Formats: sequence, C-alpha cells, structure tokens
Amino acid sequence: MIQWTLSAPMMLGSLLFGYLCGSIPFGLILTRMAGLGDVRKIGSGNIGATNVLRTGNKKLAAATLLADALKGTVAVLVARQVLGMEAALIAGLGAFLGHLYPVWLKFKGGKGVATYLGVLLGLAPLIVLVFAAVWLGMAKLFRYSSLAALAAAVAVPVALYLYGRPEVGSLFVVMSLITILKHHENIRRLISGTESRIGDKG
Repeated sequence: MIQWTLSAPMMLGSLLFGYLCGSIPFGLILTRMAGLGDVRKIGSGNIGATNVLRTGNKKLAAATLLADALKGTVAVLVARQVLGMEAALIAGLGAFLGHLYPVWLKFKGGKGVATYLGVLLGLAPLIVLVFAAVWLGMAKLFRYSSLAALAAAVAVPVALYLYGRPEVGSLFVVMSLITILKHHENIRRLISGTESRIGDKG
C-alpha cells in the first residue's frame, strides 16, 4: 500500500506537472501541421485520435493516439523518478484531467482514453494487455470506439484489484468513472443507434 507522506505543495506540484503534460493538444497540433485545419470542426469536434481518423489520415490518427498516450506515461514516470509512487499516482490523474480540460483550449479537450491508457502503461504495464484485449474485442465485434473504450474502462480497475494493485486500482476507479461520464453523449447515441462507427468520416 502507498503511504501518503508527500507534503501538500509536493502533491500540488505533482498534480500541476501531470496536468501540464496532459494538456498538450496533440490532435489539434498535428492536424494543423499536416494542413488539415482544425480537427474540432469535423466529426464529433473532439481533439482525440478517433476524430482525427475522420480526416481520413490513418497515420496522423495513429500519431495522435501515441502522443496522447505517451504524455500520460511521461508524467507518471518522471513524477515517480523524482518523488516516488505517490507522486506518480497524482501526476497520472493530473495528466488525465489535463487532456480532458486543457487550459489552452478553454478547458474543452478530448475524452481521455489514450491518456488513460498511457497512465496505465506507466503504472501497471501488464494491465495494458487487459485494456487492449477488451478494446480490440469489442471494437472488432461492434465497430464502436466509444463502446470499446467504455468496456475497457470497466475492466481495468477490476483487473488491477485482482492483480494486487489496489492503490492503482483506486485511481482507475476514479478515472474510469470520469471516462464513462465524458462519454454520456456517446452512450445516448449507442442506445439510439446513431453512434458513428470506426472508420466513419462523418
């Protein structure tokens, strides 16, 4: 178990560091650099990889996915190296929140799935396999990115507790709940049958 021994300033510093890492809007930056304009003006209006894919540029979507994940991983690994596991957990949460609510974009960010995965990679790498298996299985069966992400978000905290990582599991309970709440519009569209499938450009 984690012993919560960091001072309040160190906790705040860890959270802020993670937030700044997570708030870098790679989807927006990469699409603009590629001459594709503002990704927020197409599809769902999101800055994440799924919406970048709707530009038709698969390589750019893959680059966005990787960059959004790695900013979570970097935040966790740097914080852990400097201040320990407690700081890594806090920085991971900060990175996730930074992607969701980036100050540079008036706090309107992405759904956070890639950054969620990046934080998981930094804290419990083996559980990434659980996320990947659930996501790929659901995506293959139903072709809904949102449904795949929701299923994976439910599976990850359970896997972490079963794996004997309750401190990380507790963090991911919070992050999974936020992920589900951020997908409320997708959930409504899934229920109504109007959700866009993977590969759709509209």
